[in-house]
Amino acid sequence: TFALDVDTGSYSVGRRFLAEGSLPPRESVRPEEYVNAFDYDYDAPRDGLEIGVDGGPSPFDEDNVLVRIGVQGEVVDADDRGDATLTFVIDTSGSMDRDDRLGLVKQSLTILVDELEDDDRVAIVTYSDSSGIVLEPTRVSDRDTILDAIDGLESGGSTNLESGLREGYELARNAFNEGGINRVIIASDGVANAGITDVDALGRFIRDDADNGIDLVTVGFGLGNFNDVLMEQLADNGDGFYAYVDTLDEAERLFEDELTSTLLTVAKDAKIQVEFDDRFVDSYRLIGFENRGVRDSDFDNDAVDAGELGAGHQVTAMYEIRLVDGVSLGDRAELGIVALRWEDPDSGEVTEIDEDIDLRDIEERWTDTPDDFQLATVVATFAEKMRDNPYADDVDMDDLAVEAGRIADEMDSDDVDELAQLVRDAADLT
Repeated sequence: TFALDVDTGSYSVGRRFLAEGSLPPRESVRPEEYVNAFDYDYDAPRDGLEIGVDGGPSPFDEDNVLVRIGVQGEVVDADDRGDATLTFVIDTSGSMDRDDRLGLVKQSLTILVDELEDDDRVAIVTYSDSSGIVLEPTRVSDRDTILDAIDGLESGGSTNLESGLREGYELARNAFNEGGINRVIIASDGVANAGITDVDALGRFIRDDADNGIDLVTVGFGLGNFNDVLMEQLADNGDGFYAYVDTLDEAERLFEDELTSTLLTVAKDAKIQVEFDDRFVDSYRLIGFENRGVRDSDFDNDAVDAGELGAGHQVTAMYEIRLVDGVSLGDRAELGIVALRWEDPDSGEVTEIDEDIDLRDIEERWTDTPDDFQLATVVATFAEKMRDNPYADDVDMDDLAVEAGRIADEMDSDDVDELAQLVRDAADLT
């Protein structure tokens, strides 16, 4: 059983290391974040969430089979969502004085303003030694005022994240839009060296606001002394998500495409439980999600905090399974069941759905699996190699690079092209 709150920070951090010619630290690699950095072809439900199941053999491991569990959130048109009130809490300390930090933050915010609706509101709080309000909640129709505030941001001083959070949340509470979308968005390199710096203490401070409808998004900028653990854990406590931005292209992807489309939460406390039938499945393992586990006994305990999904959001989980001797992919059997449970953010109604994992959902040959399943397989395997997981010891990086290049040719996507190049770069470094 695990919570469906998946960030995309560690894949971007790993990409930055590889682009600079070194392998990422193994402890920074989270396979679920690598897999969920890509979009997959799942059917979207009319409302709430939907489950999809498929699978097939891996070209890198003839002894095991991969099962993909996909969760897709309903898609909501921007015209149909409520007005958004976004309170940005921006790190302007001395460590942010770089083009790929505060400079990129300013570019990112400018991109976002162009994507918001006229009745949405933006506020800006900055923090260094202390914090201050740079922009009171301002309608996007007053675009020039917002852009002037962004343009005037300057860096210097220490990093008092606590002060910034306190002032940002107070401003967000005062500007709370009943029936609308309320978000606090932190932009920082994640380094806190003044005030309260303990992530658990900071998390407790923002928990009540998350319960009252003000969700937190954390966006990391820069590398070097960047602290992605702090940024991720804050987002988890604030019922939001964490992302990492290192280039203008990544800023456009997050602030132009992803953030605006997922502002509306369609499922709260979403968690998933997968049970395999030991008559057919000898053993299994979930790839990644180690820090998102929920006790099996708490699956139907709605008081237990889990994950939040925005409109159009996807979550993908990959399982590696070994079939019982005598069971083959051509047989007819139900290998297990997937159950998905979540709360409607408006009505509070709890919904639970389930889906069988049928052998008929799993292809017998790798070449017959969908392109996006093959992509998920390559990405998950790549992450396992990057974190030096013993389960991937027998995978040859050159073979992985060849397969990634083939999939990139098939899918004709800039993101997949970049992945193929990263796998090639990693193979050359190992």
